[in-house]
Amino acid sequence: MQKQTASSRVAVYYELTKPKIWYLLVFTAFGAALTASNIYNIPISIETWALMLFSVASGSAAANTLTNYHDRDIDAIMERTKDRPLPSKRIYPAVKARNFGLALAGISLVLAFAISFTTTFEQGIWATIFIAFALVNNIIVYSYVLKRNSRTNIILGGLCGGSPPMIGWVAVSMSDLWTMGLAMAGLVFIWIPMHIWALTLHFKEDYNKVNVPMLTAVQSEKTSARAIALSTVVMVLFSIAPFFITTENGENMVGDVYLWTAIASGALMLGLSVWVTIKPMETAAWTLFKFSSPYLAVLFIALMVDSGL
Repeated sequence: MQKQTASSRVAVYYELTKPKIWYLLVFTAFGAALTASNIYNIPISIETWALMLFSVASGSAAANTLTNYHDRDIDAIMERTKDRPLPSKRIYPAVKARNFGLALAGISLVLAFAISFTTTFEQGIWATIFIAFALVNNIIVYSYVLKRNSRTNIILGGLCGGSPPMIGWVAVSMSDLWTMGLAMAGLVFIWIPMHIWALTLHFKEDYNKVNVPMLTAVQSEKTSARAIALSTVVMVLFSIAPFFITTENGENMVGDVYLWTAIASGALMLGLSVWVTIKPMETAAWTLFKFSSPYLAVLFIALMVDSGL
């Protein structure tokens, strides 16, 4: 009986970290690392893999936990979130969640810095900087400053989404960090507004109930649909960017496999955004939201595959 209780407690804290979110972020770090490894023919040690992946996982989980802690008051009111561990009091008092999140944040920073011991000091420092930036941007800038005050909150607040690919890249090499590494980070950053705006259009009543001014919750459905469509167009156009990035020898880092994957998957996303524009309703927005995560994963799979050919 005691074992079952301990197991359920672990499950609740695991749920608190929003694993569906950090799974995808860890995957982008993995994709960036493998792409860099393929391009430069640099093997990645098991130790580096472990430090990099667990650093991103614990950092993302920390950010989700601490934003959950901050949002526990509005989560208790919203239908979509009222059964989360904190509003449902499955974790009580809430300070336990805060302490858990802070511990995860500390672990993520330590693991990122430890990359210094399996690669170089410079790589470990940059990995630590990217983790620290992501934590500050997500927890302080987005959750505490912008989320309840600005309808464009997710734009500046979404910068943190680019950190996992940067960490994955820098764990392998410092070469082309600010070209190809930044492009992969940009894929995530530019994807975030469309992903979140589609979600908030579907649950707009929930957000209006708690006075959180997400753009697609406070604007008319027609204006919201146009914002989603525009962000999708920008995202699809940017997804082609990695194809045009070259090495010092003038060779493309990725080729036709990635290019045609980006075009085909982008066409699907554009089609769904057109549907949202024509019929700006909850069903269309929810469908776009559900397709958006696989879309990002497909882009990173294509990068990994193409760079390895």
